[in-house]
Amino acid sequence: MLAAAVAAFAAVAGAASAATLKWASDGDLSSLDPYARQETFLLSFDGNIYEPLVRRDRNLRLEPALALSWAQTSPTVWRFVLRQGVKFQDGTPFSADDVLFSFGRVREETSNLKGAVAAVTEVRKIDDFTVDFVTDAPDPILPAELADWDIMSKVWCEMRDAVHPADLAKGEESYATNHANGTGPFMPREREGDARTVLVPNPGWWDKPEHDLDTVEYRRIANPSARVAALLSGEVDMIYPVPPQEVERISGAAGFRIVQGPELRTIFLSFDQSRPELLESDVKGKNPFKDKRVRQAFYLAIDEEAIAQKVMRGQARPAGLMVAPGVNGYAPELDRRFPYDPVAARKLLAEAGYPNGFATGMDCPSDRYVNDEQICLTVVAMLAKIGVKANLLAQPRAKFFAKVLAPDFDTSFYMLGWTPAAGDAQSMLVSLAHTRDVKTFAGNFNVSGYSNPELDALIDAIRVETDQKKRTEAIRKALAILRDDFAFIPLHQQTLLWAVRDGVTVVLQADNRFQLRYVNVR
Repeated sequence: MLAAAVAAFAAVAGAASAATLKWASDGDLSSLDPYARQETFLLSFDGNIYEPLVRRDRNLRLEPALALSWAQTSPTVWRFVLRQGVKFQDGTPFSADDVLFSFGRVREETSNLKGAVAAVTEVRKIDDFTVDFVTDAPDPILPAELADWDIMSKVWCEMRDAVHPADLAKGEESYATNHANGTGPFMPREREGDARTVLVPNPGWWDKPEHDLDTVEYRRIANPSARVAALLSGEVDMIYPVPPQEVERISGAAGFRIVQGPELRTIFLSFDQSRPELLESDVKGKNPFKDKRVRQAFYLAIDEEAIAQKVMRGQARPAGLMVAPGVNGYAPELDRRFPYDPVAARKLLAEAGYPNGFATGMDCPSDRYVNDEQICLTVVAMLAKIGVKANLLAQPRAKFFAKVLAPDFDTSFYMLGWTPAAGDAQSMLVSLAHTRDVKTFAGNFNVSGYSNPELDALIDAIRVETDQKKRTEAIRKALAILRDDFAFIPLHQQTLLWAVRDGVTVVLQADNRFQLRYVNVR
C-alpha cells in the first residue's frame, strides 16, 4: 500500500517546489493505530493520517470532516450525513460500513479510545452515507466528543489482520502499529520504529490543502537539550516542547523564534484511594489515602507557586481546579489554590494517625510533560518536610503508562495531565472522577479509584442535561466537590512553548495538537 501511494504522490507532485519540514519532539510514536493510546501526542500525530467525522479548525471550532452535517433527530439519536467521494489512501471508498466497523473496533477491550463513544449504544446504517448514533440518554456534546475518534477502513483492517487494536500495555503489535491507511492529508512513507517517521501528502485527499509540504520527517529526540541543539544547528526546523529554561537562549538566536500560548491541559497529582492497603507503602493493613486529612496534608505541603516560578521558570499557571480557563464549565471563582501550609499539613497527618509521616511509592513520567521529573523531585523534597518519604519512580512515558494505566492501575501516588477531549469539563469528570464502570466506560482513566456517589449522580446528570444553565450549575457543583474532597492535587497548566526557524509557519492550538495541514515552509 505504501509503495503504490508514494508512486501516486510522485506522479502528481509535478514541478512544485520542494517544501520539507523536519521536526522533533519528545513524543513516543509507539503506534500508528489511532486507538492505541489516549494521549495527546499520539492522537495528534495519527490525526494527520486519519480523520474523524467532525474535526476542529485552527481556532478549535467544530467543522465538518468525514461527516458533512449532523443533527439530533430525537433526544437520543444523532444523525450524521457522510461525505461522498472520499477514499482511503489505498483507494478504497469510504462509506457508512467503515463507521460501523470503527465503532465496534474502538469499543474493544484493547482500545484506549472507548471514552469518545461512551454514551453511544449503537450505530445504525441508514444508507451508504447516513448513520444514526443512538445514545443511552440525551448527549448534548456528542459531536465534540467524536472529534477525537478517527475512522478506519473496514476492508483494510480485515485484509491486514488488524481488526482488533493491539494492546500497547502488553507490548503487542499488529499491522496497524507500523502501517496506516487513513483518509487524511498525509500518509506514511517510511517508518523506523519510534525513532523516525516520514510522511508525504495524500494526493487523493478530499479537502483543499492549506500547507505547502511535500515531505514531513519526524524524529523523536527525548532529551530536551539535544532537541534544542538540533534546532539551533539546523538539523530540524521545529521542536516542541521547549524547556522553559531554554526560551531565552532560542529567542536570542538569530533566525529562530518562540511560539507560545496557554494550554488546556491540567497537570495534577493523585492517590490510590480504592485499595484496602497500598501497593507501595510501609503502612500495612490500611490505606492512608482513604483519609481526606492525608490527601489534604499532601496538598498543603506542596508549594505550587514555587514550582511554577522556579521549576517552570514562570511558564506555568498555578491551578486550583482540574479544568483550565477556556474549558466549558470552568468556574473562575473556584479556581483558587488552598494556601501552602506545611505546619497545617503536619497537624493533619498527626490527626490522621501518622505523626511521623509514612512512605509511599510515587510514579512520574520523565519525558511526557514539561519538566515532569523535576517537578516530581521537587514534590518529593516538599513532602519530606512533613515526614513523608515518597519513593519516586520516574520512567519514560511508555513504561510509565504501562504501569499506571495497567488494568489494575498499579500505582499508589502519581502524576498525570488531562486535556478535556471535547473542550468541556464533562470529559474530565467522566474519565477521571466518576466511579469506574466497565459497562459505560465511565471512570476509564480513574487511576485513583476515587468514588463518590453524590458526585457520580451529578456527573450522570451533566451528561444528559440539555439546559445549558442547569448543566453549567451542575458542572460547577461537581468541580467544587472534587476541590473540597482533595481527590486530586491540581498543579498547573503549562504554557505551550514551540520553537521554529524563520520561514516556518505553524498554528499553535490550546489543545497542543500539531496539525500539519496548517504548516508552510519557505
